[in-house]
Amino acid sequence: MIAFGLPGGWEWIAILVVVLLLFGHRLPGMARSLGSGITEFKRGLKEGSKDDAERGDGKTPATRDEPNSPKADSSKV
Repeated sequence: MIAFGLPGGWEWIAILVVVLLLFGHRLPGMARSLGSGITEFKRGLKEGSKDDAERGDGKTPATRDEPNSPKADSSKV
């Protein structure tokens, strides 16, 4: 009977070598793309919090009552 389990130490090294041989030339570009994506995400969070601070009311657009929203209309009834 053959039992399959998780790869051991040498098997992981062999898998890593094969992956590096196949995809090694693409890894720097993928890392650069991932880094720029994280930078853009952080910049967006920073700009969003700056917009909230400039607004000064502490409410997000989703919680602010709009004049034509059903929530605002139901409170008038």
